[in-house]
Amino acid sequence: MKKLLYIYAVGALLFASCTKDFEAINTNPNAPIEVQPSLLLRQVIYDYGEQMSYEGFTAGNPLGQYMTMVDFNLFDRHSLTQPQYGGNPWPVVYKNLRDNELLLNTSRENPAQAVYEGPALIMKAYMAQALTDMYGDVPYFEALQGKSGNVSPVYDSQEDIYLAENGILDNLNRGIEAIENYTGAASLDGDILFNGALAGWLRFANSLKIKALMRISAKQDVSTELQAIVDAGVYIKTNAENATYDFTDNQPNNFRMASLRQGDFNIYVMSATMDQIMDRYVDPRVSVLFRKSANDTYNGLLNGQDASQSSITVSDYSFAGTSFRESTGDLDANFITAWETQFWLAEAALKGYISDNAQTFYESGVELAFEYWMTDLPESYLTLDSAAYGAFGQDPMEQIITQKWIANTINGYEGWIEYNRTGFPKFKTLAASLNNGLIPSRLPYPTDEQALNATNFGAAAANTNGNNVNAKMWWQP
Repeated sequence: MKKLLYIYAVGALLFASCTKDFEAINTNPNAPIEVQPSLLLRQVIYDYGEQMSYEGFTAGNPLGQYMTMVDFNLFDRHSLTQPQYGGNPWPVVYKNLRDNELLLNTSRENPAQAVYEGPALIMKAYMAQALTDMYGDVPYFEALQGKSGNVSPVYDSQEDIYLAENGILDNLNRGIEAIENYTGAASLDGDILFNGALAGWLRFANSLKIKALMRISAKQDVSTELQAIVDAGVYIKTNAENATYDFTDNQPNNFRMASLRQGDFNIYVMSATMDQIMDRYVDPRVSVLFRKSANDTYNGLLNGQDASQSSITVSDYSFAGTSFRESTGDLDANFITAWETQFWLAEAALKGYISDNAQTFYESGVELAFEYWMTDLPESYLTLDSAAYGAFGQDPMEQIITQKWIANTINGYEGWIEYNRTGFPKFKTLAASLNNGLIPSRLPYPTDEQALNATNFGAAAANTNGNNVNAKMWWQP
């Protein structure tokens, strides 16, 4: 027993001597103790833009009926709980919201980093809107608090996420105020959207306000706020001012579809919906967005094919254009643009929310969208052809939304969200729907939520008829 005690005693002494000053000895004095704000800002912008551009192509484009999947296509048939190539943006958005929250906290805790507060608030509003417009009610006000011990945040209503204090619109206003009140000399390093120009962030914030106000306009009186923004004139008006960053032709910053196997890229072909709309408008952008089929024609396929019941020769249909694979330096990660802003204002004017001319905004939006997609605008496009405003008895509202839909091919989720808000453009019924022929209104909550946040997930699922993809958004008319 004495021998055994001796061994224990020696072991304890050895352990004590081995662990004494362990942390000091094994700590690298040159290692950074916190991430620099410039790196956080660059990372949030780049990672969100890159991942959501990929998501927009692989999942948003089938949902928005820009493209059709010819294989591995349960998602295209609207079995949204079975994403295969994309279709689960939840972790992408929350990861970047988390990193952005670190940036926001740093900007408020360290006066030397105050220049980052406005952009961080604007990015938070931007990503929060994307999240809630895809899923509906989501964890927001209690989210991102794991460090303080809250790992089971409640799901907040979409209405509150838009309208409450620290919600989307409030954070946009706070971001604008932070930038306008900033008097320091520090530069906004790491800004790959506007190269450090705070004026660009002000225009970005106001374009986002226009978008947010219009999206909820069926539920809120937005006229006064919209008119004030238009009168002030501080929003994105030219493609040179767009909130975008360029992909490159080569790694590491090319569009991700360029790095996938050819077979993975060729899963996606033009949809029959896109084909019909391009034909209606005799739209030359089809040659930029798509390639001709083996039959030397542009040809689309109806969404939602049952591959087990049909034989599809993919070469009979049009693949995505070269900018999505071989020449991705022609492509942008797109946050919001001048043409999108013009289309939002065209709708606002058409509905009488602002006193300006709807046709002027519409035609400006079309011109800017053609310029964005590097396509010459035919002289007759806005005067004699089907895109002419209100021509041939057409509904100007449908024209506005359809033109915005075409230009948003890189942002497929946006086209789907706008369809759910407006009913335009008119989507086709799927060939073999797994959702009773209905166009989903929302993405389902991920299965991880049921395991990791069970109580709050249960309440949110109950509010969406069992996490049903057809449950309506709060802002839907």
